[in-house]
Amino acid sequence: MAIGPSIRRDELRPPPPGPVPVERRKHDPASEARYQAHAPKPVPKDVFRSIGLGLITGAADDDPSAIGTYATAGAKFGPALLWLAPVALPMMFAVVYLSSKLGQVTGQGLFAIIRQHYPRWLLLTILGAVVVGNTIEAGADIGGMAAALRLVLPIPAAVIVVIITAAVLALQIWGSYTMIRNIFRWLAMALLAYLGSAFLAHPGLISTLKGTLIPTIQWNREFAEIVVAVIGSSLSAYLYTWQSNQEVEEDISMGRRRLVDRMGTTKEELNHSAHDIGFGMFFSSLVMYFIILSTGATLFRAGKFDISTAAEAAQALRPLAGKFAELLFTIGVIGVGFIAVPVMTAGAAYDFCQTFRLRHGLHTPARLSRAFYAAIVIITAIAMGMNFLGLNPMKTLVWAGIVQGLSTPFLMLLLMRMTNNRKIMGRWVNTTALNILGWLTTAAIFAAAICVIVFWLK
Repeated sequence: MAIGPSIRRDELRPPPPGPVPVERRKHDPASEARYQAHAPKPVPKDVFRSIGLGLITGAADDDPSAIGTYATAGAKFGPALLWLAPVALPMMFAVVYLSSKLGQVTGQGLFAIIRQHYPRWLLLTILGAVVVGNTIEAGADIGGMAAALRLVLPIPAAVIVVIITAAVLALQIWGSYTMIRNIFRWLAMALLAYLGSAFLAHPGLISTLKGTLIPTIQWNREFAEIVVAVIGSSLSAYLYTWQSNQEVEEDISMGRRRLVDRMGTTKEELNHSAHDIGFGMFFSSLVMYFIILSTGATLFRAGKFDISTAAEAAQALRPLAGKFAELLFTIGVIGVGFIAVPVMTAGAAYDFCQTFRLRHGLHTPARLSRAFYAAIVIITAIAMGMNFLGLNPMKTLVWAGIVQGLSTPFLMLLLMRMTNNRKIMGRWVNTTALNILGWLTTAAIFAAAICVIVFWLK
């Protein structure tokens, strides 16, 4: 007669070099047996991950909220803020690459690591901030997509909001991770529309070069708010959790279903991820640049400094840059929205489930991860409901960016501490160069947030 709990064979297997294994989640043995029965053989660590994971994250970064923020920046300040795109690029890379490395080395999502190594009060505080921020931004994005779709479909906005929400939920509940990943990679191409709209706007060469190469800084509240909104939009909190969880999902799709199989990485895998993320962040910052350029060359030049809706931003381009430019702007909003909203809602659900040690993941069917999919449904429903409160869509988009800009500094600080902790990362702690870039990014995020607070107090 056995005394004490039985021991599974995978628990007797010695862990790979690297961080110490963490506690395993309790589960139903019968469902786990069915789950493992169809699991493919784990793929060796020297096999590269899918190409385009960084592109998906970069596209999600240019969500309708970010598009609205960048369009507002161009309308209010013209090409004078073009320098923000190249300045934000290395910071965007640092944030996403560090999140990617954390997911690859630990085999777990960001909030699972925070739960294991930091006080519960800190975990719950960050969870609350991230879930609220993601929900607000997802709601603003649904509204932005609906406003853009009304330009091409004569359907009431309320009906479009419900249709978009239903489509997003259907994709997440009935679509596998692999299918979602492949759809997202194609949808990311919609952002190329902004390159075309910028060229159709015929920007001036001298003003473009000056705005790109010579930073312009104004010491007033409006300028500080828009800068923080741009930085907050480009370094949004949902990027951290999505990228780390995307790495875990990618491992599972390759057959690495057990934690012990996912833990650890190789230099080749990290180099592959660095190149993939570098391309994705360059693509994202290029889109930011051309949105500011197109609205700066049209709306700012025509004296249209204030835009109240996403549809108005697109419509304003028609008489100034032609109907095709308006259409391209609209396509970009709609295409990337179908990436960003699921990223935000699923990201918040990942965070919630990891905080309370509940089964989760887009690789699992809804019947096995009820809490995860219920969280997605509830968060998406709340986001949809925001659009029936009579809020100004464009102002909500900008304020969502500001909220992200004020909440991300603390998350970035935690990320830097975790990726420099040998108990978590093993030998894969940050290099000196990555630490310099990461701490400069952290300092820049804190400085931007402090500037807004100072101007508010004045």
